[in-house]
Amino acid sequence: MRDRKIQSKYLLIFEPMQHNYYIYITTNPSKTTLYIGVTNDLKRRLFEHQENKGKPQTFAGKYYCYNLIYFERFDSILHAIDREKQLKNWSRKKKEWLIEQINPNWDFYNDEIFRS
Repeated sequence: MRDRKIQSKYLLIFEPMQHNYYIYITTNPSKTTLYIGVTNDLKRRLFEHQENKGKPQTFAGKYYCYNLIYFERFDSILHAIDREKQLKNWSRKKKEWLIEQINPNWDFYNDEIFRS
């Protein structure tokens, strides 16, 4: 019994830390262009998109895609990357359907994220 307590104590020490990874969808002010990305810091990434708006070196910058309309959280970067790839292969119509399940009015979530 004592060995089991010691063993479980050590298992807790070596458990991996919980991480947060996000896939997200941003759009331009007129909601005509979508950008899908992955990050481990949603607030920082949105700030970077806002700083890049209008800059032709990046897709999101070139098309002013800095307004957050959808995101999902993952514990695993591999799962987040897989989901990002999946969404990037979807049609525009299917992406719109997904967004509207959570955000039917396509409200911009940036202020909520920056306040958190």
